[in-house]
Amino acid sequence: MALAIEQSVEMPVSAIADANVLVNVVGRVAAIEEIAIQSYEVVIDLATSSATSDAGQFLNMLFGNSSLQADIVLRDVRIPSEYAALFGGPRHGLAGLRARIGAAGRALTCSALKPQGLTPGGLADLAARLARGGIDYIKDDHGLAEQAAASFAARVAAIAGALHAVARTEGHVSRYVPNLSGSLDDMRRQIAIATDHGIDAAMIAPMIAGPANLQALARAYPGFAFLAHPALAGATRIAPALLLGKLFRLFGADATIFPNHGGRFGYSGDVCRELATAARQEWHGLRATAPVPAGGMTRDRVGEMLEFYGIDIMVLIGGGLLESGARLTQVASDFAAEVKNFTPS
Repeated sequence: MALAIEQSVEMPVSAIADANVLVNVVGRVAAIEEIAIQSYEVVIDLATSSATSDAGQFLNMLFGNSSLQADIVLRDVRIPSEYAALFGGPRHGLAGLRARIGAAGRALTCSALKPQGLTPGGLADLAARLARGGIDYIKDDHGLAEQAAASFAARVAAIAGALHAVARTEGHVSRYVPNLSGSLDDMRRQIAIATDHGIDAAMIAPMIAGPANLQALARAYPGFAFLAHPALAGATRIAPALLLGKLFRLFGADATIFPNHGGRFGYSGDVCRELATAARQEWHGLRATAPVPAGGMTRDRVGEMLEFYGIDIMVLIGGGLLESGARLTQVASDFAAEVKNFTPS
């Protein structure tokens, strides 16, 4: 009961005299089940009126103070359909990302521009080589921000120009996804710059920029697609399938990047499968968010990933392509062809 009170009224119930608060606001324990020795699954009912339709307040009511307890994990959430509709979910989702590059019926391909420290011209050269290889989406590394070496405005102008040139000469249109950073005002300014260069997608790290800011941008720029990066998501003790699969989707992410099992991070295959399922399954009529398994992926794992997740994903290989050096375009082309021609066994 202490958790239910902490996540609702945060005060002794004996001090509450208002009958409406006692009946309709105070959280209630709906179920307790022992799932292992001294480990319990607890279901708590909370009032949606307390959370409102603000992403930040919603997270606050779900796990704000309780996240300070070292032995508690937020595993899942069940919400009414009418409450989910207040957020709206992805404006484009997996289907919209496919439509933008004419890729119905197959997985999408993605790569990353890195490392930070390169000039706009250096980043643009990498982008052009990836585009000539047929990569669908080319995104900034999440470490690219407003560094002196390549400010947002300078790199967007250079990279967009390079991709437009490739499209004119070779007919393949790769979509550039710049990384947003800074305050909400900064990110709005960055979106305006991107729009001026014909760009209609951006990447944002919701746990750094703020979940409410992802929500605000998705509402304010309905023509933009937003890829959610998982930076800092591991610091929350919120189950990955819930945070990266469900909540980012609810707040407006059209794609969700996450560490694939067997890469540089510690997610298991079961966690990754659960996360991808949460992003794509029917959930209150929201559009499916594209799962983007990443994190140290290499060409030799492409077939395995497509067998594991199916084709309703975006396959992201960054450094695994970039390390090919002078052969980058050919290696990117082989990667794109393998994804396009994949047939499940």
